[in-house]
Amino acid sequence: MKNKIFILGVIALLATACSKSFLDVPPETFISSSTFFKTEADYEQAVSGAYQSLRDLYGDAYAMGEMRSDNTDYNFKTNDRGGQNIEREDIAGFVDNSSNMFSNGKYYACYRGISRCNAILDRIDGSSISADANSNLGGQTKFLRAFFYFELVQYYGDVPLYVKEVTTQAGTALPRSPKADVYNQIIKDATDAASQLPAVQTEKGRVTQGSAKMLLGYIYMTLQDYAKAETALKDVTTLGYDLMPNYADIFRTANKNNMESIFEVQCMQGTQGVQSNWTYVFIPALINTYVITGKSGNNQSFGGWNIPSFDLIAAYEPGDLRKAGSITNGYTDAGGTFVPSPFTNKFLNPHIEFNNCDDDWIVYRYADALLLLAECLNEETKSSEALPYLNKVRTRAGLANITETNQVALRVIIAKERRVELAFENHRWLDLVRTGKAIEVMSAYGVQIKLRNSYLLSRTYNVTADKLIFPIPFNELLISPLLTQNSGY
Repeated sequence: MKNKIFILGVIALLATACSKSFLDVPPETFISSSTFFKTEADYEQAVSGAYQSLRDLYGDAYAMGEMRSDNTDYNFKTNDRGGQNIEREDIAGFVDNSSNMFSNGKYYACYRGISRCNAILDRIDGSSISADANSNLGGQTKFLRAFFYFELVQYYGDVPLYVKEVTTQAGTALPRSPKADVYNQIIKDATDAASQLPAVQTEKGRVTQGSAKMLLGYIYMTLQDYAKAETALKDVTTLGYDLMPNYADIFRTANKNNMESIFEVQCMQGTQGVQSNWTYVFIPALINTYVITGKSGNNQSFGGWNIPSFDLIAAYEPGDLRKAGSITNGYTDAGGTFVPSPFTNKFLNPHIEFNNCDDDWIVYRYADALLLLAECLNEETKSSEALPYLNKVRTRAGLANITETNQVALRVIIAKERRVELAFENHRWLDLVRTGKAIEVMSAYGVQIKLRNSYLLSRTYNVTADKLIFPIPFNELLISPLLTQNSGY
């Protein structure tokens, strides 16, 4: 990661160290940190570069966010035992290690984003840009840094805490900071962001006050500081968000950044390099994907992941409208035969080319806020106050209102509601960990899935406390003697 931290990445900044001579005069095509951060447009471009790390982060986030849970499984590829297949399977089966490219990828994507944020925050207060631009762009950057660190601390525990741009080799070698210190920084950044950001941005896709309040709500729920979580989440309910009338419409590309979206990773099909491809990753692995997507291509080398589990499919209540908006039971092949192979259809939208899609990734949305608030109120023994927030989500799903006010019983109901409402959106694993249910739920699920799938080895789904977080990448331990590995890895 040392060389990655040196890279600001925002605009491919490269620095040189030369003696005072004509070599100190950069060519007109050369951009360095000393020549770039001048105008408001420069800072806007730099912040856009920080957002780019979100696309890196969410490309394979489903492996750790969903496949680690009881929500999703995968099509086992008997004839393709390549590393990219085995390593995703290992995450799902709790046999991953510190060389796993997918868990390592999240770690590196977060630190790339943090590096870019630090480069901006170290300069913006001393810049000549307007106060309004400083507040807005600085708020966006603080939100992003808080978000990246929140991802890191949830998935890896103690992590190195960089809050200044790294400019020396020695500066890269920080030990892991205790989670409490990391959370203090996250809360500070997110709180600052909430005070600096507007309720509505002129450019869609930029984070807002609501994004920061939602992040704070999640942080405080994770820390079990329910009073502060309630305040943050109730603030979200006052900022103009609402549920889309039809559940499936949330995920249609025609409705990007809709009234339910609180924080959304922006993608765009085409040749700009910012497209998404979750559709092709999440449908079955096929010789020709035309039968599902209407575009011809072979996704056998990278499709068949994040497949709905038998357990998730069974979790939907009869009449739940979200099931059809989340899962398709199979597809009709070229010969007209129906193939019963379920897959998620949340991201199945019209697009121009094979494996080049227009889908954004919604990180936070209003239904999530309502259900998290219901959970919060229930944990505060305000169970009756939780019901309107819970039932607003259920009403859209075509389901009857819940009247249960027993805290223990309602806790189970809310957890199930979050599961089906947010299926395939990378919330399930962290929900299980946050609520202390991961070992119990995943151990029971492991017993059942091993009975169903003979290819799973006996060592899989041995879910212990060590497996509630992921390993620090092996290469990081080689580079920095100050780093230590998480227990169990």
